[in-house]
Amino acid sequence: MNIRNEVLYRMYFLLFGLVVPAAAVLVYRTIEISVIDGERWRTEGQADYVRYRQIRADRGNILASDGSLLATSIPYFDIYFDPVAPAEKDFAGHIDSLAFCLATFVDDTYTPGGYRDYLLQLRRDSTNRHLLIKSRVSFNEKRKLESFPLFRMGRFRGGFIAEQVSERRRPFGLLAQRTIGYVREGAKPVGLEGFYNDVLEGEPGGQYMICVDRRQDIWMPLEDLAAIDPQGGDDVVTTIDVNLQDIVENALVRALNYHDAEWGTAVLMDTKTGAIKAIANLGRMAEGWWETYNYAVGSAIEPGSTFKTASMLAMLEDGTITLEDTVDIEHGKTQFYKETMVDSSPESATMDSIPVRKAFEMSSNVGIAKLVTSRYGGLSGRADDRSATKYIKRLKQFNLHLPTGVEIEGEADPYIKEAYSQESNWSGTTLPWMSIGYELRLTPLQLLTFYNAIANGGTMMRPYLVQGVQRNGEMLREFRPTVVKRHIASEASIAQIRELLEGVVERGTARKLSTDKFTFAGKTGTSQINYQRLSETVTRVGGYRASFVGYFPADNPRFSCIVVISKPNRNGIYGSDVAGPVFREIADKVFATTVDLHPVINEQPRPVLANQQLPGFDIGQKDDIKKVLTYLDVKNYGTPTTEWAVIRPRSDSLLVMERNLPEKQVPSVVGMGLKDALYALENRGLAVKVEGYGKVVQQSLRPGTPARGQTIKVTLR
Repeated sequence: MNIRNEVLYRMYFLLFGLVVPAAAVLVYRTIEISVIDGERWRTEGQADYVRYRQIRADRGNILASDGSLLATSIPYFDIYFDPVAPAEKDFAGHIDSLAFCLATFVDDTYTPGGYRDYLLQLRRDSTNRHLLIKSRVSFNEKRKLESFPLFRMGRFRGGFIAEQVSERRRPFGLLAQRTIGYVREGAKPVGLEGFYNDVLEGEPGGQYMICVDRRQDIWMPLEDLAAIDPQGGDDVVTTIDVNLQDIVENALVRALNYHDAEWGTAVLMDTKTGAIKAIANLGRMAEGWWETYNYAVGSAIEPGSTFKTASMLAMLEDGTITLEDTVDIEHGKTQFYKETMVDSSPESATMDSIPVRKAFEMSSNVGIAKLVTSRYGGLSGRADDRSATKYIKRLKQFNLHLPTGVEIEGEADPYIKEAYSQESNWSGTTLPWMSIGYELRLTPLQLLTFYNAIANGGTMMRPYLVQGVQRNGEMLREFRPTVVKRHIASEASIAQIRELLEGVVERGTARKLSTDKFTFAGKTGTSQINYQRLSETVTRVGGYRASFVGYFPADNPRFSCIVVISKPNRNGIYGSDVAGPVFREIADKVFATTVDLHPVINEQPRPVLANQQLPGFDIGQKDDIKKVLTYLDVKNYGTPTTEWAVIRPRSDSLLVMERNLPEKQVPSVVGMGLKDALYALENRGLAVKVEGYGKVVQQSLRPGTPARGQTIKVTLR
């Protein structure tokens, strides 16, 4: 009895000392989790399995000026199947026909029976609710797949899942690739894609998704329609002309290959508006030429002799020179302190005093540098002489110290030294070397903007690449040309500098590029790169950069253009030999393909036709001849009564005379067109052989020969 009581006491102790408190704790925790903190735990649990996920919108297109696609998003679809979603009745009723369609049209490595067994196995396992059927299918393929048995019931009844993915495509391949640019995850946005990303990407939508496989992070929508539909991006309409772009790129790549260069850039701009019609940037890669960097916008480089135009314009604006002044070029070699400056032209070695005009046209380094230093500091370069400040002020007047503001990220800032500034490392040799394009930096586009202002009568336009934003073909925003500065210099100074630039092509360094088809103006440039002063007399040069910048036609400029080619390794190094021919090729083809650059012929006064200019001895049917002459409004007289007629020139008009063709004899068809000759000969039973084209100049059978079905050969020319 005592033992029994002791056991009971121990059991009661365990019950009330351990079990009951533990049960109470469990009850309390259950109430706390389900009631007190229930909402928080339900929210967290739902977040693990149900989430509101963003749906990307369709990205807008980038269009050329004529509406051609430069960049567009091509939709593709990854097709999946959820074998657990369909009801048993639907699955059993369609599995055979679905397996047949998949094995026949999607994956022929399976037989229909094998595909059926495969789908049945997946349904029994019920672990893979996201079975890939086919990836990267087109929209038409998707429509075909979703018409298959069972799939046509949709996502929830049929288990058909189509996930859209988009791929950015450029229909014109590498055309303006770097300017168009890209937006990639983990990379800095580039070009127009990056600058106008907010416009192109649209407004994303959203949808509640449920996790069906946490291991593979697979999510499926809770409902067929998105809670918020995405709004597609708008289209960006550029100023690029695909035809002109093709001309510029092809001309540039030919030159790069011919000269075995490192890289090159070319930009074609509309003079009046600043619209960039073509821009090419090509660099050497292992697989060939590629647009890996926008040299026109991002590379601030020493421009070399093309900068001499700014130096001349500054002196003309200050009135310190006239084009008839003279300068002693010292046979192409002079000294500034301990630095020696030489001219690249062998012609300079025979010259001393020459006109300013000549010094510019032959691109004399010595001549331009001596003019600038004598007007803005003197050859002594005294530290107390502050006149170089006026020169820098003029350069800033031309906006050469400011970026253009073109709509592409990454434009390099220009670099113009401040006069006598220690921070700018100003020295006694800075002014003469700056005057010929060294110790300063500009991008090709910034330099082109300056030349474009000269071509535009002194009005500087902001270069731009986008003319508007549109949606569904309707223009939402239009970007008009922007005047940066109404006058960068006086009309007189602009007129004189244009005269000098025309002289460069007519008589100067670019004279071999001139053409009688149209006029153009510009400046050649050849700058040393990666140079080192090894001693007072020895300089190591790491290569050359050739350039040409100008505009055409010279008398009424429509286009301005710059070409820069870096490190040519063969077939020349100078701007006139390397970059100039590219400019000329671009100008030739642009001029030939731009209709409104050519005068309309029928708007000119009708010339009085001389006798030798009138058609003569043409033979044909009378009615046809009269009809043509009347249409062309050519004076004529004569009223032949025969079916055939012949034309004879008389002074400034034509005489239409009768022409008889014998019925049973071989007629003379010399002077007839082929149509009339065949009609006349075959109607007389002759077989005709033809050689050449044009009008009949010879026939094998003599006229007057009896026609008896012979073969006659007629020669046309």
